[in-house]
Amino acid sequence: MSKNKLEAVIEIRDLRKSFGDNHVLNGFSMTLYKGENLVVMGKSGSGKSVMIKCLVGLMLADSGFLAVMGKEIKTLDRKTLDALRSDIGFLFQGSALYDSMTVRENLEFPLRRHKEKLGNIKDTLPLVHEALENVGLAHTMDLMPSELSGGMKRRVALARTLILKPKIILYDEPTSGLDPITSKEIIQLMRNIQKMYGTSSLIITHDVDCARVISERMVLLVDGVNYAEGTFDELSKSTDPKVEAFFKK
Repeated sequence: MSKNKLEAVIEIRDLRKSFGDNHVLNGFSMTLYKGENLVVMGKSGSGKSVMIKCLVGLMLADSGFLAVMGKEIKTLDRKTLDALRSDIGFLFQGSALYDSMTVRENLEFPLRRHKEKLGNIKDTLPLVHEALENVGLAHTMDLMPSELSGGMKRRVALARTLILKPKIILYDEPTSGLDPITSKEIIQLMRNIQKMYGTSSLIITHDVDCARVISERMVLLVDGVNYAEGTFDELSKSTDPKVEAFFKK
């Protein structure tokens, strides 16, 4: 199917963001299409996290166009932005679970926070159980985060994201800090979730193996712009030195 027949769920055009003399994003552009797994790769400090923060309204861009599901971010009031965020799942790099809460309480937290989307749910147990079941961790419901391995924490964080049934999931370095076997399990889980829920996924990573397995399309962020775009196979065969640098072991 040609791109012009696909529905864009995220549009970024000419995004610019500087911190003093540090020009992090210099006109970055990107489109995420419905149901797609798009990987954005960039070296540490290249502006990947800044781009995501601008995208969800946590940081104000200096200029450029940002739209999520047809809504331009800078035009939204706080209430509309919060409602939009409930349709965007965010898997943080360090899982970001609340240490003082059980796994169940961690998953109940977004249910309480987004009552306007979900209504007042009296019995949260079925939703919590379903979300944990989908990541293979139903048995961890009463455990504390300190009792979980790194991979289990990442799965619980993903379950917490899934509980709101998001249309888009943003993954920030989903395999960082995990051993190779656990990384493969997380990547497979991400693929399963895309099929199960029909989500659109934006994956920020510098893990070449993760990008190879999960991406349907890739954007390389270099010098603050979308320097190259294509499939993994297309980009990995490039003879451009700046592109080659991403794929050298």
